[in-house]
Amino acid sequence: MSGTIVTKTIYDSGNYRTHGELPAVGSRAPDIMLVNTKLQNVSFANWMGKRKIMNIIVSIDTSICAKSVIEFNRYGKGKNDIVLLTVSYDLPFAHARFQEEHELENVTGLSAIRHAGFGENYGVQIIEGPLAGMFSRAVIVIDENNTVVHREHIQDIGKEPDYVAAFRALGVDVDEPED
Repeated sequence: MSGTIVTKTIYDSGNYRTHGELPAVGSRAPDIMLVNTKLQNVSFANWMGKRKIMNIIVSIDTSICAKSVIEFNRYGKGKNDIVLLTVSYDLPFAHARFQEEHELENVTGLSAIRHAGFGENYGVQIIEGPLAGMFSRAVIVIDENNTVVHREHIQDIGKEPDYVAAFRALGVDVDEPED
């Protein structure tokens, strides 16, 4: 792996490496090609001119990842000018089921099942250990010009992201949402 940048991710008390680094703040976000819950390929062109918060997760079926999707949905309520994207290797059907079960109206579930390269382009592809091939957890905040304005690599997969920091990076003042 010479010349490859790796970061460590903590899972089940072990350290595992990921390939690459998150896109730098101030850089242009690499375009995406992912699959939505209607089995359609989507890219940033689908949200042209929109601000985006990308919540990258291991799986919608893990408790902490599920909680982060629900929390981003809560924080995003009433903020129609911000697109909340959840990205994982889960099947589009799993994203659709989860969104329906939890009545999520503010989150778009996206799957990387058809398009290799997302994990490497975004520096979240786990390359060793029991989660090899999956994504480590990260939040990437992207402005309307597709410039990265905030990034958070959640090194400990069992921890939640900083929801407030993600919204504040877009100039949105948020507090803990009410139930």
